[in-house]
Amino acid sequence: MAAIDDLKNLLSLDIRQLQSLTDILQQEKSCLSGSDSKTLESLTQEKNAVLEEIRERAKQKIRVLVAMGYRPDSGEPSRFIRSAGLTDLYALWQEADSSLRECHLLNENNGRIINHLQQRLTRLTDIFRGASGQQKLYGAKGQHTTVSSRTVLASA
Repeated sequence: MAAIDDLKNLLSLDIRQLQSLTDILQQEKSCLSGSDSKTLESLTQEKNAVLEEIRERAKQKIRVLVAMGYRPDSGEPSRFIRSAGLTDLYALWQEADSSLRECHLLNENNGRIINHLQQRLTRLTDIFRGASGQQKLYGAKGQHTTVSSRTVLASA
């Protein structure tokens, strides 16, 4: 019974922190659209701290589940919890999972915004270099790179 209570407490903490992470990711999106780099930097530090705590709790949850009889090679933990008939615990697990999925979607959207901003910066840099009409090649990660013999932005 103590293991079940421990897991419930861990999941409750996860749910609260995932809500906090959702708020951080929404603030991050508004900072990205507003180009507020100072706030973005502090949000990134806050986000990393929350993610580290969630990762540590994930390890704790696995230890508790193993103590309850879960075998990692037997499938997802949610199946184990559901098959054990622990409906309250399963509901908490599902709530945490849906919050995690929401954070994942928000983070992917922010990643797309960052990618778009990087592409825009690359195009502006090409214009400054006078390489906007130059041929482009694909790099190792699929990004465009301009073929230019001049890469100096300024000289004295």
